[in-house]
Amino acid sequence: MSLIHYIKGTITQRQPAYLVIESHGIGYGLLISLNTYTRLQSQTEAQLFVESVYIRDDNPKHYGFADEEELELFRKLISVSGVGGASALLMLSSMSATEIATAINTANVAALKSIKGIGDKTAQRIVVDLKGKLGKHEGGISSIVNPSYNKNKDEALLALITLGFPKLVAEKALEKTIKQQGISTGKVDELIKAALKNL
Repeated sequence: MSLIHYIKGTITQRQPAYLVIESHGIGYGLLISLNTYTRLQSQTEAQLFVESVYIRDDNPKHYGFADEEELELFRKLISVSGVGGASALLMLSSMSATEIATAINTANVAALKSIKGIGDKTAQRIVVDLKGKLGKHEGGISSIVNPSYNKNKDEALLALITLGFPKLVAEKALEKTIKQQGISTGKVDELIKAALKNL
């Protein structure tokens, strides 16, 4: 658990997978999910809840979330063996918290496996470990909106690279998405969600 519970301040830099928030003269760089990015798109001031994940003792990665519910779901996901911070963040960028919880509570392994980097064994382990333990995250699966536009291709590409995908792979996924969907301009978060399905 992070020593910092939340940071409140001014957003000075914002990308779909990364955000800098300045508080009392210090700029905190936080990795964020696509859901958090969408929530904060129109805001200049924000309060982000923080979790620090240590890969090594001297190399923590700091993750920020728009609400405590997403933070708690992130914590539960990384408690599962084989699910690290990057994988959990990718899950929260590919599906909403409700969609993830519904997939887990209904033992929908196929839905979890559809997320890049989540294999059959990991998906099954997530269901076994977390089914019935997700508290507020209940409900039906909401549909993921297919993008119809793309005016933020470069921003989407940067986000996919930040999420850990090689540049060439990310570029091909975006091109495939644009070609399939006939996208020309639009919302970057929707474009990223669609591109993740082609990775």
